[in-house]
Amino acid sequence: MFHQDTVLGRTGFRVGRLGIGSGYHAPAAAIEEAFERGCNYFTWGTVIKGFSPGMREAIRNIAGKGERHRLVLAMFTYAHWNFLTERFLMKGLREARTGYADVLVLGYFPRPPSERLLEGALKLRDKGLVRSIGVSGHHRRMFASLAGDERVGVLHLRYSAVHRGAETDIFPSLPDGGRPGTVAFTATAWGKLLRAKGMPPGQAPPTAAECYRFVLSHPAVDVCMSAPRTRQEMRRNLAVLDQGPMTGEELDRMRRIGDHLYGRR
Repeated sequence: MFHQDTVLGRTGFRVGRLGIGSGYHAPAAAIEEAFERGCNYFTWGTVIKGFSPGMREAIRNIAGKGERHRLVLAMFTYAHWNFLTERFLMKGLREARTGYADVLVLGYFPRPPSERLLEGALKLRDKGLVRSIGVSGHHRRMFASLAGDERVGVLHLRYSAVHRGAETDIFPSLPDGGRPGTVAFTATAWGKLLRAKGMPPGQAPPTAAECYRFVLSHPAVDVCMSAPRTRQEMRRNLAVLDQGPMTGEELDRMRRIGDHLYGRR
């Protein structure tokens, strides 16, 4: 089985290996059940799509039980402008009824954030509104350049059986000591890995749980994000924690499927 938790890189935060995203609006009961299993890394606060009622209720309930200190709340901002970043952050904190976010994630970036944006984020940290700064994006070279920047505590990066470029372009760039925390998203390649259509001949599609296991089997990944819709899906995802890393044969199967979907020979 996977280790119950790990240290999220240079942030020092202890986090469960499976993160919970709010994009598919899982109910509060499902999120709180995952929290009790040690899944304490939550992402929330995309003002473009609005706040997830289930995630908002779960955060409030967790805090109401006196367990806010166990939660690692990552709030996203897509403003790319300091004034709006602070405004959106404050709105998210009010919705969650919490005084701070553990990680302020600046996303999505095709290149490293400007010094102006990073300094603005650090000022929010100095005010006690956030504890660490993260960056999200798809451009692998950007993450390689940020790996040694001690101002950035968390990297939100794309990694799946289909998109494995991080194995060569990002993970080897992480410093041996004091590296940033790594949070992988799109483990299912936006659902492509779950569809029978597009699979190699005679091959059944992997489950979402298998996609998460593939990502978590890489030693450079701290947290793999999941986005269940229902309590049943959440419980299937949580079973990943008991199964542990994939065998070599299982990893090879996932890579073959990923190569087929990507168009690699």
